[in-house]
Amino acid sequence: MPVEFIGLIRTKPASELNSLPGSLADDIIDPAYVREFAQAHEQGDFDKVLIGYSSSSPDGFTVATHAAAFTERLGFLIAHRPGFVAPTLAARKAATLDHFTNGRIAVHIITGGSDADQQRDGDWLDHDNRYRRTDEYLEIVRRVWTSDTPFDYEGEFYRVKDAFSAIKPLQKPHIPLYFGGASGPAVGVGAKHSNVYALWGEPIAAVKERIAQVKAALPPDRSIRFSVSLRPILGVTEEQAWERARNILGRIQEQRGGAKVAPPARPQAVGSQRLLDFAAKSEIYDKRLWTPIAAATGAAGNTTALVGTPEQVAEALVDYYDAGVTTLLIRGFDPLPDAIDYGREVIPLVRKEVAKRERQAVTVGR
Repeated sequence: MPVEFIGLIRTKPASELNSLPGSLADDIIDPAYVREFAQAHEQGDFDKVLIGYSSSSPDGFTVATHAAAFTERLGFLIAHRPGFVAPTLAARKAATLDHFTNGRIAVHIITGGSDADQQRDGDWLDHDNRYRRTDEYLEIVRRVWTSDTPFDYEGEFYRVKDAFSAIKPLQKPHIPLYFGGASGPAVGVGAKHSNVYALWGEPIAAVKERIAQVKAALPPDRSIRFSVSLRPILGVTEEQAWERARNILGRIQEQRGGAKVAPPARPQAVGSQRLLDFAAKSEIYDKRLWTPIAAATGAAGNTTALVGTPEQVAEALVDYYDAGVTTLLIRGFDPLPDAIDYGREVIPLVRKEVAKRERQAVTVGR
């Protein structure tokens, strides 16, 4: 299967190096930067860019609308939390944007791993109940996208009567659904509804275990693809790459008060807990998966890095492909320059190697 590359765009230059509370100016939306950032990904042969979500971030649907106006091919993976917009309305919003972007929309479902962040938007459900609500939410969304007749639905969290949308997605059978979540309740919901299950950058052996776990939960008639999120740190030589990695770690620690400061409190999100547990056991896994930045930041998001030359990082990414991952979400700590470097130096190498494997598979299958 071909490999898919996803980047990430923000509305103003920011990363772990400068995104602590209070470090961003009030004018957090820079339309020209969004345009430049999106165009850099398109020129770099990324397939999509993720637009993230938090209780204080700009609206992802609007960001995608702006970025799509300045690109032609690039897709937009819009992070979306169920529970704050009615599923019928969310389905129509996404279907409408799918038409205006000529089928370049996908939705990344993030149920929410932090009670505090959920409560900022008025959501007081606990973790497991949020996933049960997500299950109902996605059931309704998918039916709105695909049903030719009005339907009723009555569940624990949602009740609709004669639900119907005249606007259907341009993409068939419906807009792709990506899904993130590392807990037990997440696996069943993601396996039931999503097209792509997203994993954070864990060691290869752990990724294989997670893939097997999700596949075991699949309904009989479903197939699913897998994504992994990583943070490449490149250098002309391996030594320069490691020097850059240590400099980035030092800058992050300085932002947080120095290396001796106690790490952030243990997060609620199971995915973050897993990254922290890996970081506590070893700084390096496999060939070049580096974990100290996850430890320094409390693993708030995908924070494990691949460190090396472009050729070495490409080789490590292909190892994930060989493990069963077909979507690679890569973003840097210097977001725009790194995206340009990935497009020029890493993506072509990975695509070439994956194409070689595809040809070999066809030959063996004859």
